Amino acid sequence: MEPHLRIGPGVAAGVDEAVIRTQVHTFYGRVRVHPVLGPVFNSAIDDWDEHLAKLCDFWSSVLLMTGRFKGSPMAAHARRPDIRDEHFAVWLDLFEATAREVCPPAAADLFIDKARMIGRSLRLGLAVQRGAPLPRE
Repeated sequence: MEPHLRIGPGVAAGVDEAVIRTQVHTFYGRVRVHPVLGPVFNSAIDDWDEHLAKLCDFWSSVLLMTGRFKGSPMAAHARRPDIRDEHFAVWLDLFEATAREVCPPAAADLFIDKARMIGRSLRLGLAVQRGAPLPRE
């Protein structure tokens, strides 16, 4: 299938590049000043503009199947020993609240469902790599 003809799950939910950009930029603006998440992210990210562009590409690839994202989220997270399992629940709560605030309802639901799935995968992968107990749901 031609890349310009792909239709990702986000299309039916009202997701477009503007919705993705709003969610990503609003959410990570909140992350940067969050008392728990801010220090973890701010110590890991040197260039926020570059990182936000990469995250927009990631979500565009996930929700619109654009194929723009080139990277390995598992490897990026595994390189950061300061990322702990308990951070994922905090991240997801803030992500969900942001999506409910800035996205149309169906788009928010889709963002949240995908974020939960991706978070679960990252948590399991990190636990296995670190030889830690597998996280509970």
